[in-house]
Amino acid sequence: MNQYLIPENAIITVAGTVGVGKSTLTAALAEQLGFKTSLEQVDHNPYLEKFYHDFERWSFHLQIYFLAERFKEQKKIFEMGGGFVQDRSIYEDTGIFAKMHADQGTMSKTDYETYTSLFDAMVMTPYFPHPDVLIYIEGSLPSILNRIKERGREMEIQTDVTYWEHMYERYSKWINEFDACPVLRLNIEEYDVHDPESMKDILKRVGDMISTSAASK
Repeated sequence: MNQYLIPENAIITVAGTVGVGKSTLTAALAEQLGFKTSLEQVDHNPYLEKFYHDFERWSFHLQIYFLAERFKEQKKIFEMGGGFVQDRSIYEDTGIFAKMHADQGTMSKTDYETYTSLFDAMVMTPYFPHPDVLIYIEGSLPSILNRIKERGREMEIQTDVTYWEHMYERYSKWINEFDACPVLRLNIEEYDVHDPESMKDILKRVGDMISTSAASK
């Protein structure tokens, strides 16, 4: 246990739409707590660039790849006994990305059913620890679009803005219905990962939320 009353085996997941700053906050929280990080692997993804050029052709392949990688991370977290800050949750893969492509017709009904069946089977295994807290980063759409532009990934910059608008709307709906674990909502305009006091405030709120949740069980 640390000064923030966050157990050493806790799992903290950072969620939010593309470009909102998940990886940056994940690294900052892990450093403060002495936790390990579970980061989304983008650079070596064999489908990502192809996907941005042809959603319909590659959406299923991409989501299966992410699901497999995410489950391997879940298994590692379980085997190492927690103490992790996780960049993006497996819940976003199924609740946001796969469902969006199924709804928009860029993933076939059969592929979506196969994907969700595999996800459901994974969730039922003992290797699937739920987070103690999910930190949801949110902000205005213009701010997020500006961050995507500043990040400078060409495949994201070239993607039609309507894709990001649809994703933004889906995230807003998804988080309002999410109930797998306690949720701490943070606005990108209201914290600074480089400000120690700002980070202390976030970690205190996380600790309070974990303590309250544990007391209610």
